[in-house]
Amino acid sequence: MEPFEVLCGAAAVILLLYYFLTSTFDFWKSRGVPGPRPIPGLGNFKDVMFNNISAGDYLTEIYNTYKDEPLIGIFARKTPLLIVKDPNLIKDVLIKDFTKFADRGLPIFEKTEPLSQHLFALEPKRWRPLRIKLSPVFTSGKLKEMFSLISECADHLILYMEKIASKNEPVECRELTAKYTTDVIGSCAFGIDMNALSNEDSEFRRMGRKVFAITWITMLRIRIRQISPWLYNMLGYILPYTDVTKFFIRVITENMNYRETNNVIRNDFIDMLRELKKHPDKLGDFDLTEDIITSQAFVFFVAGFETSSTTISNALYELALNQNIQNSLREEIDELYAKYNGDLIYDNIKKMSYLDKIFKETLRKYPVVTFLMRQSVSSYTFDDTKVTIPKDQKVWIPVYALHRDPSIYPKPDIFDPERFSDDAVQSRHPMTYLPFGDGPRNCIGSRFAVYQSKVGLVKILRNYKIETCEKTPIPYINNPKAFLLAPKDGIYVKITKINRT
Repeated sequence: MEPFEVLCGAAAVILLLYYFLTSTFDFWKSRGVPGPRPIPGLGNFKDVMFNNISAGDYLTEIYNTYKDEPLIGIFARKTPLLIVKDPNLIKDVLIKDFTKFADRGLPIFEKTEPLSQHLFALEPKRWRPLRIKLSPVFTSGKLKEMFSLISECADHLILYMEKIASKNEPVECRELTAKYTTDVIGSCAFGIDMNALSNEDSEFRRMGRKVFAITWITMLRIRIRQISPWLYNMLGYILPYTDVTKFFIRVITENMNYRETNNVIRNDFIDMLRELKKHPDKLGDFDLTEDIITSQAFVFFVAGFETSSTTISNALYELALNQNIQNSLREEIDELYAKYNGDLIYDNIKKMSYLDKIFKETLRKYPVVTFLMRQSVSSYTFDDTKVTIPKDQKVWIPVYALHRDPSIYPKPDIFDPERFSDDAVQSRHPMTYLPFGDGPRNCIGSRFAVYQSKVGLVKILRNYKIETCEKTPIPYINNPKAFLLAPKDGIYVKITKINRT
């Protein structure tokens, strides 16, 4: 073959590859939706893919660049993604036209990741009946029943902190609070003493770390999953289950079998799953497998400990930086303890208005989920626009960017609990504050998360002063590798026991 022919063949291959990689790049332009110019093969996510910036920070950059646009079109490699930033359109997606956006569009890999079949990711057909059946676990009545268990775990946390405070060394908040929330989840939802606080080698805490550990193997799996889902699914027939998958399948199966054999009834999350297992016909027309049952317990454990521990840590970080706010909150806590003779009950937590403001401002500044994902289940035209999207279009709502928008929250980098006074809240569009999402597909465990976090904060601040130290990260830098919002190098503070006479 002549060199010229070889060059022509190579050129043809390159052109075909270029055409394949850019074949969708006129998608948003043809619909009149503005957005940044994509790169062949990478789309608009080059810096995110190479872990140079977190997804939340990147979406904030785009949000600010297209400040006056209600919709922004971007590409994940060659897949079009729509960023919805106008609060009225966000309300349409999450609430008004929810039936058109009932899917999150997350892939489920039954072989490679059997525990991916959980409530957060399931398509509407399986999500809806499961959500209805599991919701009673998270009512106010159930929380009241669980409150003493949460409070007991918080007391164990305080005893554990006494050992740490005596060493007079910087304390990593996220590990400390993750042990507490792991024990709370174990006690309230699974009826298991997970011993994360009392046992440094707690298997549950070790597995919890593994779920969110960022290793080269984890990153490789994520990239294969993103670039070639069909290949990743095929690998399920070859790859063995991960340690995390094997652990949770074993533990949850053993727990359910033990209760069945010994007639143990706790009316908790595991018992709700047992009931579903006995009466799968109540869920309608789909096969309720062991993996689906286990997936619900797995996601409740993982989401329950990680999101709450991160939020408690972020609150402690801000209180360390803002001693006047910390002192005011401690005054509210001490007044409540004095008024009710040291009896901290469910209803008392609800009366702590300043704690509530601080908690909400923490989630405003540090929403653990930095963007919401939805996928259209049919073609859809956005109100007051000429923009129509097809079925299966992925839609993202940039929560972190909304929470940091100076036109909505002036001086957004400043921690100011008064942003959540009644008057301030009334002045804002409700869709500009979305730490738990909104609409029918909001976070099912939000009420539980709020209470375990608030109880932990109350007990900590009642007994300890939180201050910055030489290892405290200032400024707070988001970890570009983490899926959920997390600080790059942990949160270190100094804790000092308050002596009460």
